[in-house]
Amino acid sequence: MADEILIDARGLEPPEPLEKVMQTLDLMRPGQSIRLLLHREPFPLYAILDERGYRRDTTAQPDGSYVILIRQKG
Repeated sequence: MADEILIDARGLEPPEPLEKVMQTLDLMRPGQSIRLLLHREPFPLYAILDERGYRRDTTAQPDGSYVILIRQKG
């Protein structure tokens, strides 16, 4: 089992990236994280993650894309 699940959603149109993350959250095991690659900052996703008890770290990339690391709180 990998500690990190990669979702490369660059180029996907909404709501596909959000749907992929939600499906993956349901499959996560304790200690796993999601690394989401996206071409825009996913503001709607942040509220959902907060409501569900996940934390996220967002890093803007030089090419204008974003890397969002999603982990369970705790």
